[in-house]
Amino acid sequence: MLCRKSSSFVDRGNVPVYLNVYDLTPINGYAYWLGLGVYHSGVEVHGIEYAFGAHEYPSTGIFEGEPRQCEGFTFRKSILIGKTDLGPLEVRATMEQLADNYKGSSYNLITKNCNHFCDETCIKLTGNPIPSWVNRLARIGKISGFMCNCVLPATINATRFGNNRINQDKSCEAESEKKKLTSVSSRERSTTIATPSSSSSSPSVQVRGRSRKRRPRALQPSSPLTLGSSSV
Repeated sequence: MLCRKSSSFVDRGNVPVYLNVYDLTPINGYAYWLGLGVYHSGVEVHGIEYAFGAHEYPSTGIFEGEPRQCEGFTFRKSILIGKTDLGPLEVRATMEQLADNYKGSSYNLITKNCNHFCDETCIKLTGNPIPSWVNRLARIGKISGFMCNCVLPATINATRFGNNRINQDKSCEAESEKKKLTSVSSRERSTTIATPSSSSSSPSVQVRGRSRKRRPRALQPSSPLTLGSSSV
């Protein structure tokens, strides 16, 4: 379903910018007609949908995926917000500018959710805000118990901006490997002390120790990739 926002519509170019709205709960089937509901949203431009989700890391929560296909949510409607004159690279640069302000760990249902991100993005791209009903519950500030965070879908084909997550994963794995190697080394020393020293037994311990050592490698995010190489 495609809808045009309102008569105050402003055009800045010839590339359409859509707000894709998703239901977070079946209750929306009734609440929608009352001007309420709990929604997730994403901004579609140049055939890519950009959205914001929560995660526990201090890296950006902005991700991209296939339009109207955000896994874990039920697509409701697509709203034409306006048009932009920005090209694909300029839109991506805009997302990079927003990345630091929209970190996954800063996600908040009332003050900084996916709809806040979409509103700011749409204003930057088209000069038009998103419809007020999309984020009405957050503005009211009385979030019902059934409301849940827009977390980054674990299997979504998406791109996260920036490389902070990769750097964190490298550090975490390096620390994990260091602890493993320290544990192995401690066991080897205990074995060496308990076993009578001889020319034949010592190399055996050393070879076994080398076989357990693995070169640290970067853990890739479960689905997103870094921008350079490409969680309401």
